[in-house]
Amino acid sequence: MIVNKIFNHIDVEFKELNVIEEDGQRLYDTPKGNLVSVTTVTGWRKSLFFAEWRKHNPKEASRVTHRGNKLHTLIEHYINNEFSPDDAEHKAAISPDTLELFLQLQPELDKIDNVYAQEVPLFSEALGLAGRVDCVAEYDGKLSIIDFKGSTRSKRKSGIKNYFLQATAYAIMWQEMTGTPIDNFAILISCEDGKVQVFEGRPLDYVRDLKDCIDDYKTNSGQFKLT
Repeated sequence: MIVNKIFNHIDVEFKELNVIEEDGQRLYDTPKGNLVSVTTVTGWRKSLFFAEWRKHNPKEASRVTHRGNKLHTLIEHYINNEFSPDDAEHKAAISPDTLELFLQLQPELDKIDNVYAQEVPLFSEALGLAGRVDCVAEYDGKLSIIDFKGSTRSKRKSGIKNYFLQATAYAIMWQEMTGTPIDNFAILISCEDGKVQVFEGRPLDYVRDLKDCIDDYKTNSGQFKLT
């Protein structure tokens, strides 16, 4: 029988931010003005491809979006000590495919502790970006930006640079808002092909690439709106 971990939480208060959809981009209403969503900026070139893919594969697009949302919710409840996969009533309420992805990832989730934030809005005036971070906590003893992903198949590191840029942006936001630096990120991916992938890195190594990505979005996307 699996003994489920009890996660320690550290109270940090964050003000909720209103989301605005405008001119094809997502904005957050922050104390520093309306700032563009970090996922909009770091993923905008990929979004051009996926918009076309979704148009031709609407059922699969709907399925993977639903899968991702359900997996994120399940992970959030687990880390909040609100879900036990050993509880028959809990398990019955979860679709088998989502539960399988969760159980694959559980050993990595159990490396998390001292949770400072889950699904909280962050922003940076310096970057001009805002967003909602999956998790800020210690991963394997290191304070980290932690992102959770579900995937149809395993990923190549070269194909997910936008994940690393997003995590780097959240690390910068966190330090700007709290004064505490974060020197690690961990991207945890549970794949339908049975694999679990963990990509760790240093936000410091991706700051220049993040700046280039922001500049690229401003110059070429045709969507950027100065606030």
